[in-house]
Amino acid sequence: MEHLQQKSLSYPELASFCGEMGMILRSGISALEGLELLMEDTQNDAEKTLLDTMYQSMQSGDTFADALSRTGVFPSYLIHMTAIGEETGRLDDVMESLSAHYQREESLSRSIRSSLSYPLIMIILMLVVIVILITKVMPVFQQVFVQLGTEMTGLSKGILLLGSVLSRYALVFVILIAAVIAAGIVLTRTEKGRHLAGKLGHRHFREIADCSDSCRFAGAMALALKSGLTPERGLEFSRNLIEDPFYLERIDQCCAEIEQGTEFSGALVKTKVFTGVYARMTAIAGKSGMMDEVMEQIADRCEEELREHITSFLAVLEPTLVIILSVIVGIILLSVMLPLLGIMAGL
Repeated sequence: MEHLQQKSLSYPELASFCGEMGMILRSGISALEGLELLMEDTQNDAEKTLLDTMYQSMQSGDTFADALSRTGVFPSYLIHMTAIGEETGRLDDVMESLSAHYQREESLSRSIRSSLSYPLIMIILMLVVIVILITKVMPVFQQVFVQLGTEMTGLSKGILLLGSVLSRYALVFVILIAAVIAAGIVLTRTEKGRHLAGKLGHRHFREIADCSDSCRFAGAMALALKSGLTPERGLEFSRNLIEDPFYLERIDQCCAEIEQGTEFSGALVKTKVFTGVYARMTAIAGKSGMMDEVMEQIADRCEEELREHITSFLAVLEPTLVIILSVIVGIILLSVMLPLLGIMAGL
């Protein structure tokens, strides 16, 4: 556990903390003694303060889950699962499973960030190249045309005028772009905004969104079932990790099916929470009583499938963006060069 701060902890920090506590508990040391050991081992002041807060809380009679809750930096899912682990006497297993869970969450988040950041950087570079071309290069060609006693016409003139407008009102455009970015950030922090983003993401990146949600759901269900929770309680906890409204709707339908008496594995298949080979795996797991192990297998497979989808997406996107940039730059230059060559040939 490194560099813990008094704010919501990141996935790597959560995974590190849970992994260390799981190892300590499995060795027969109590949670209170484990916190003391971690305090002695750490050199980070913020981390030491956080651990001391939990240590003092447990010394006053609180449970380990209550001590985690008092800090205000651990997610509710981790706190609830810790409480269940204490109730069932399987806290060491729960902490190790939570460590694996947050390692998977970090891997998913990193994969999704890379899939979004790369095309965003490419698009920004494209826009920068195009803006420089029409605001800096086009006026140079205009001077050449003027020296030859003529002027730009048609497409080249329209591009020159666009560059002139961009140069003249550059500050206004920068403010507008910043306002749009700020509005996007604010919008994604609201429930309606996340719902809209979920719709757009599901429409344009359906396979990636489904793989990501299936991986999170299966991983959370595996942890819940291993901790001794019923499928109904597991669904209740797992749905808190899903933001895609389409996938949440399936989970809610699955809960309704179970309330009506449908078996858990059958409800998963019927509501299409899992499809294809994953649906067959859950059906077999329901008959064999190995649902927790199968859920973990599904989570691992979905994680691999997600990486494959992202790799394929980037493999197609990279040449596509390069082609688009080349075509745009080519059109701009040809709109100037062809008339210029015609004029020079007539001299």
